Amino acid sequence: MDKVAIVTGAGRGIGRGIAFRLAKDGLDVVVNDIDAENVNQVSQELKSLGSNTMAIVADVSNEKEVYAMVDQVVEKYGKLDVMVANAGIAKVKLAIEMTASEWDEIFAINCRGVFLCDQAAAKQMIKQKNGKIINCASVAAHSGFNLLAAYSATKFAVRGFTQALAKELGPSGITVNAYCPGIVGTDMWDLIDEKIGPYLNLPKGEVLKKYSELITLGRVQTPDDVACFVSYLASSDSDYMTGQSVMIDGGIVMS
Repeated sequence: MDKVAIVTGAGRGIGRGIAFRLAKDGLDVVVNDIDAENVNQVSQELKSLGSNTMAIVADVSNEKEVYAMVDQVVEKYGKLDVMVANAGIAKVKLAIEMTASEWDEIFAINCRGVFLCDQAAAKQMIKQKNGKIINCASVAAHSGFNLLAAYSATKFAVRGFTQALAKELGPSGITVNAYCPGIVGTDMWDLIDEKIGPYLNLPKGEVLKKYSELITLGRVQTPDDVACFVSYLASSDSDYMTGQSVMIDGGIVMS
């Protein structure tokens, strides 16, 4: 029987890349996002790869919607093997200019969303005595970035939560790891490029170029670069790996 994976935030960007990679690996991929049009489009494309896919529109920061999503998946497939808590947002602003509501908004998606997805998945996986939980952290989980203070804080939180949850779930045969992308050619980085520009007096496109100079491998990464590593985390090859938040950033931050 094929493995079953939920990928949140899979309507575009890194999440979309992960969904396609896991489908190519032979997994049945449940596509989640808050954008119904994108979710249905990706799900239809996955069907052409032979994935017994399902599209679920849900807000990862909403507890009832997250638990309903996992229930739907278990009802259809009878199990949940992999949870990829990928959904996230960024907000570019000086910390001293950020409002409390803006801070709360980014934490609701990036932290509360990961917590709820992991928790709902873990309860099912404990019954199965196996499973893989994979969280989206960031290069900003290892080194905070100016103008991205709230985003950096959420990703440090995800890194800490990943470690703690791995210790809690290890005895149940469940691994918990995170992937840490760097500068990826996605809509999120287009937004970062646009919003940081005025602070640095740089035109659109030049911010991405400036930050790309930090990349040892000399190029902006693609969603596929990230998806390759998530593929490993979702496979049996990573069975003895847990509690890790691994850089997949082309060499921006080196431990």
